[in-house]
Amino acid sequence: MDNQAAAATPAPSTAQRILDAAEDLFAEKGYSATSLGDVADRVGIRSPSLYNHFKNKEALYEAVLERLLTEFSVPLSELDSGPVTRERVFHWLETIVRQHHANPNLARLLQHAALSGGPHTNALIDQLFSPMFRPATQIEGAENTLIESSGLQPWAVMAFNNLVMSYVTMAPMYRDLLGQDPFSDEALDNQLNLIKTLLRAVFEYKGDIALSAPPSGG
Repeated sequence: MDNQAAAATPAPSTAQRILDAAEDLFAEKGYSATSLGDVADRVGIRSPSLYNHFKNKEALYEAVLERLLTEFSVPLSELDSGPVTRERVFHWLETIVRQHHANPNLARLLQHAALSGGPHTNALIDQLFSPMFRPATQIEGAENTLIESSGLQPWAVMAFNNLVMSYVTMAPMYRDLLGQDPFSDEALDNQLNLIKTLLRAVFEYKGDIALSAPPSGG
């Protein structure tokens, strides 16, 4: 039965294998340090064969970005498709954290792009992050938070993005200090608990009452 199921599963196409290898290499080494020869070697084909599928390295990089952005844009699109409640915001956040744990390549690729550049970097940032910088949508059943009323939304977006994505790029450095695999289920639960705790605090924080209260007469 297992053999029948395996036989029924089509093998990935050459183009798919090229994309998979290129995604891993761009995430590991960045755009500039990755050559088409590197990609061909990892796939197990000759370099000229790559040109049957992608006209050059930039086109291959663009295809890798498009595939990653399509995958990672889904949770925000789903959040935007209905009423924005606290429960749905927490669900959205958990989904993207789990996505980055399952596939850390986007975060690693973005880190390389931020440090050393690469084609389509501005378009990448615009497509992935600009929806989060729109004027804050009122969360149903919630009062205005300090973030919404103080103009700090862009900084809050950057802070939470960094908290989520820098984890998958930097956490391996702390493997020995943590005493566990930073991509284990236990580590994922700890990261989710931390992020949800911080987000809950942001939702509930109303500012310094002593500073915001009007001065008393007398």
